[in-house]
Amino acid sequence: MKKWLENIRRVEPYVPGEQPKDTDVIKLNTNENPYPPAPQVLEAAKSMDMNLLKLYPDPAASKLVDALAEAHGVGSAQIFPGVGSDDVLSMIFLTFFNSDKPVLFPDITYSFYSVWASVYGIPYECPALDSDFRIRAEDYYRENGGVVIANPNAPTSIYEGLDFIEDILRHNEDSVVVVDEAYIDFAGGPSAIELLPEYENLIVVRTFSKSRSMAGLRIGYAVAGEELIRALNDVKYSVNSYTLNKPAIELGAAAVKSTEYYEEITRRVVATRERAAKELAELGFECLPSGTNFLFAKHRTVPGERIFKELRDAGIYVRHFDAPRIDDYLRITVGTDEQMDKLTAFLKKYA
Repeated sequence: MKKWLENIRRVEPYVPGEQPKDTDVIKLNTNENPYPPAPQVLEAAKSMDMNLLKLYPDPAASKLVDALAEAHGVGSAQIFPGVGSDDVLSMIFLTFFNSDKPVLFPDITYSFYSVWASVYGIPYECPALDSDFRIRAEDYYRENGGVVIANPNAPTSIYEGLDFIEDILRHNEDSVVVVDEAYIDFAGGPSAIELLPEYENLIVVRTFSKSRSMAGLRIGYAVAGEELIRALNDVKYSVNSYTLNKPAIELGAAAVKSTEYYEEITRRVVATRERAAKELAELGFECLPSGTNFLFAKHRTVPGERIFKELRDAGIYVRHFDAPRIDDYLRITVGTDEQMDKLTAFLKKYA
């Protein structure tokens, strides 16, 4: 064995959803929004001065940060932007989880958490979800090096109310608590951002990839107290000063100001989600209660892997996780009404 091979950091990488090269498919596997970005975003894209791409972007992404701060009713010093929420979460793991105590997050949740912990050498433990796939708050009442809760959780799609989040915060005053709200706009309930004035150890993470229809631009951000954001920026500027590019900053700011449009398409996604869940139940599927733009469903008798493969062969892409307790479940992104109709028409063969 070559000596230098001994020094390579080896981790089990995160596996993203498949991006099929064939565009003539129904793509319901990566939780993208089926509707286009807001008209204001498209107009802003047309009017951009492309000559400015020769210059570095604003390292503070001030235009976007100021727009987000105004939208959330916080100070600009309480916003940390990044290249998608994955970049933001990665910086959070690197910045705050720096003790010998294990970071806690559920055994069934966003699988990138364990990857970041492994990459950065962070000890972690994963309390098991209960038999209904819900997080048990009491599992987070013990000493730890930090807590990460996706709310709504993924891939289970279940949303917990603010009382639940506050319970965890009250029992973890000595730890940083991260609430990952990638899907919050589809949940129909309040955001943990409302708790920021009371809990200085809370960080809330958001993304433009879901309800804002901008997965391709990679925009995410955190909202927290100024002390936590300052620490995040210190690490960011020690790793990469220029994270967000100019188009992301400009178009992201335009998206923040397009509230009415995004509220409307979110209502459409939720309406389609509820209709699809009802139709899937009639076809023999069980769906967990969803607060996201996807459904987590399994058939009562047919194995999930078989359905996944047969859907893929038919040009309909959904997500299947080959993992304990959830290997019979499919994660189905909510597409347009037409896309969901084609999905349910195919699934009638299992009824």
